[in-house]
Amino acid sequence: MSLTLRVLAPDQSVFEGSAEEVILPSTTGQMGILPGHVTMLTALDTGVMRLREGSSWRSIALMGGFAEVEADEVTVLVNAAELGSAIDAAAAQAAYEAAQSTATAFEGQPSSPDKIKALQALAQARARLQATR
Repeated sequence: MSLTLRVLAPDQSVFEGSAEEVILPSTTGQMGILPGHVTMLTALDTGVMRLREGSSWRSIALMGGFAEVEADEVTVLVNAAELGSAIDAAAAQAAYEAAQSTATAFEGQPSSPDKIKALQALAQARARLQATR
């Protein structure tokens, strides 16, 4: 028994296929989905979604959105997403280090639009880097 999984971004269909297990980065923590899961709708945080196909795992970097589970079908609607296998690990590491540097410059300062953007860029760079592993 498996799940039918669709990961959709505004500009592309990132993944369509089946999976035996899906782990989502919900806003309340990691959430595992197996066949027979109860119907639900959840908000997703920026992070890495993992899916198991047979005995292998795949990673997809998600940039926030929503997931719906209904009758062994999982639909993930996100602002942006990228398959971990399509991400250049060296470039992702460099982008993470740059984003970390920028975010560190705002430590101790009150919230500002620039600080919020820097923290969002850091979360996205971290998700892309983690998806390469």
